[in-house]
Amino acid sequence: MAGSRLQMEGDDSVLLHITHSNLKSFAADVRFSPQMSVEAVKDKLWKKCGTSVEAMALELYDESGSKVAILSDDTRPLGFFSPFDGFRLHIIDLDPSSVTTGGWLEDTSLVEKYTISEEDYAKRTDSFRRFKEKRVSQNPVASEPKTKENFMEDLCADIKVGDRCQVEPGEKRGVVKYVGRAESLGPGYWVGIQYDEPLGKHDGMVKGTRFFECPLLHGGMVRPDKVKVGDYPERDPFEEDEI
Repeated sequence: MAGSRLQMEGDDSVLLHITHSNLKSFAADVRFSPQMSVEAVKDKLWKKCGTSVEAMALELYDESGSKVAILSDDTRPLGFFSPFDGFRLHIIDLDPSSVTTGGWLEDTSLVEKYTISEEDYAKRTDSFRRFKEKRVSQNPVASEPKTKENFMEDLCADIKVGDRCQVEPGEKRGVVKYVGRAESLGPGYWVGIQYDEPLGKHDGMVKGTRFFECPLLHGGMVRPDKVKVGDYPERDPFEEDEI
């Protein structure tokens, strides 16, 4: 594919880089037809930067930064000034009261912020706080956490690191490698398993947190109610069922 600066066959438009005297962070690449009058160019630009046509002066610079022309005659076509792809068209805002002056459109710290006292906010009936209070009063259960921090903690009492276990569903066997909370997975308690076979999803690291070490694809993190500990020896993959 040809470079972005190459014009398409039959297309005599030029791609100019636009800058602004008051808006330091403003920059845009705009394509113009050389047949457009300077006034039409200004009309196209004010919609992008906010400087009115009457208060706009234009200067054309080449790729080296040298000034090529001042577009002072609004009736002349843009092509009269011999612009090429990659040239810079600089907007100068001549209106001292323009919305672009003083940094108002770029520095939000200059904008006066709306503030309200805690007392006045508490009196409002249309605030988000009132909305939440009304929702809780209508459905108190909805305001409670769906999963508590000690969720299934009691089921971990008989599960210890090093215990042989079987995990449902699937009767997958392995050894317990971790018992405790895992905030990255959700509230409550979790059990980390190293499966005997590559039936897991990781190597003991989940979402950037390492809970235990095991071979790749042998690790799993499950809820305690899925784990049964006891005499679950490793299966012999070559053991055949009796006939």
